[in-house]
Amino acid sequence: MTAARAILAASLVAVLCVSAHAQPTTAPTTAPATTQPASTPAGPPAVGDVVSLIDRATSAADGEEPGEWSAPIKMAIVFAALALLPSLLVMMTSFTRIVIVLAFVRRALTTQNIPPTIALIGLALFLTIYTMTPTFALVDRDAVQPYLKGEVAFDAACSVTMDHLKDFMIRQTRTTDLALFAEMAELPVPERAADVPMHVAVPAFAMSEFKTAFEMGCLLFIPFLLVDLVISSILLSAGMMMLPPAIVSLPFKIILFVLVDGWQLLARTLVTSFH
Repeated sequence: MTAARAILAASLVAVLCVSAHAQPTTAPTTAPATTQPASTPAGPPAVGDVVSLIDRATSAADGEEPGEWSAPIKMAIVFAALALLPSLLVMMTSFTRIVIVLAFVRRALTTQNIPPTIALIGLALFLTIYTMTPTFALVDRDAVQPYLKGEVAFDAACSVTMDHLKDFMIRQTRTTDLALFAEMAELPVPERAADVPMHVAVPAFAMSEFKTAFEMGCLLFIPFLLVDLVISSILLSAGMMMLPPAIVSLPFKIILFVLVDGWQLLARTLVTSFH
């Protein structure tokens, strides 16, 4: 119905413009035979009247109520959401913690670009989908399906979606981080997740995710650091000071990581760290 809405709107504007230009601009040279009552001539319609008329007519054409959001506005919101999707994925889901921890593991192994960056991001993306599935299921049940069935309005569906995402973020956010941003916003510390505004919940959640990811990364670094220290001590005692310890310790760290089934432990730890 978007094309029909555009055609109808253009037709209304054209008709109004033609009617406006059809009004006489100068008085007739001869006086009329009968005296007409004094009245204000109809001038060109105001912009607000045109917009209101178009909105009422196009809403009636689509079978929508006049107060409901029009289809072009809904499409604009959808495209804006798609443009912001990468930022929303990073700042409002479990992606941040997962990708930072995976980067720490690759750095601890000192394998340079192995696994490749695209592989780590792909693994982080699918682990994010796995950990966010319960939240996405709630969004589909309470927002997407009711909206598709016409049971709720578009703005109400968006509000329910943000409430579910906010509830997930608050569960992962430290109380101190939430209190910090609430204090800087000069707001009282909320008692319920529904009372937390989004401009407080998102940065508090992101900071908590950074802290948690760095804590997990430091704990992962310790066993690999011990391997480096042992190899360095052996090389130093053997007098092979010109041989880089990182080259010798690399196969030992890879063997250690494979023997303990590191990827399975890492995936299990990351998934169970979200509550």
